[in-house]
Amino acid sequence: MRKKSFPIRRVVQIAFFVLIALISVNNGLLKAGVQIPPLSEVSLHAICPFGGVVSIYQVVTAAAFVKKVHQASFILMGIGLLLALLFGPVFCGWVCPMGTVQEWIGKLGKKILGKRYNRLIPASLDRVLRYLRYAVLVWVLVMTALTGKLAFEAYDPYYTLFNLWSSEVAWTGYAILAATLVLSLFVERPFCKYGCPYGAVLGIFNLFRIFSIKRNPPTCTDCKACDKACPMNIVVSDKKGRVRDHQCITCMECTSERACPVAETVEVKL
Repeated sequence: MRKKSFPIRRVVQIAFFVLIALISVNNGLLKAGVQIPPLSEVSLHAICPFGGVVSIYQVVTAAAFVKKVHQASFILMGIGLLLALLFGPVFCGWVCPMGTVQEWIGKLGKKILGKRYNRLIPASLDRVLRYLRYAVLVWVLVMTALTGKLAFEAYDPYYTLFNLWSSEVAWTGYAILAATLVLSLFVERPFCKYGCPYGAVLGIFNLFRIFSIKRNPPTCTDCKACDKACPMNIVVSDKKGRVRDHQCITCMECTSERACPVAETVEVKL
């Protein structure tokens, strides 16, 4: 019987969710002249690495950031891209609070739907839908470059979730957040799979990341446990070596420590 490993990813997810929630609450308190001292005037825009991505054009052509984007976003973008180069989209699987919320709601969906959860969309349609986030990424980059403003802010469920009481949130943000939360009852991480532009950027690094998830075919029993464990519906069991799927979020749920019953069969390796 496999010994249960310490749920370090869960702890990290909760820690970052609490941090972002506190920053959000602090921003609301600032308007009333109150603040949480350690957080000072930290804004959600300042800690969003995608703000750095959409500012690249402005920085190169005008030596300036997009409106509302802070220099910290550019620094965090660099850290996020470096981590992606080394380990893949760990930001998506370990840090992003929007992904965490979808996972939490997904636990309820699993109890309601059982084995049907995360298996309702036909595979042929799912494969096409997964490329939508790249179309969203291109649209966001082009519109932000043309306007010099955060084009995605009005549609971003992450920004909306942590600004529910703000008058700055557009109705489109509320609509997309509501759709994301409802869909999470049926599909695991729907926004991550089909709509997140930052996930699209980091997903590309799965093609050449340095430390990859690898399957060792000789020791594999073809039990499909890794496939069932993957929140992104990646068929790990048919990989002959490295998992290069652009949707992998490095959650490590498929590995021998978490799901695979055979030691050293599915691992993160150089």
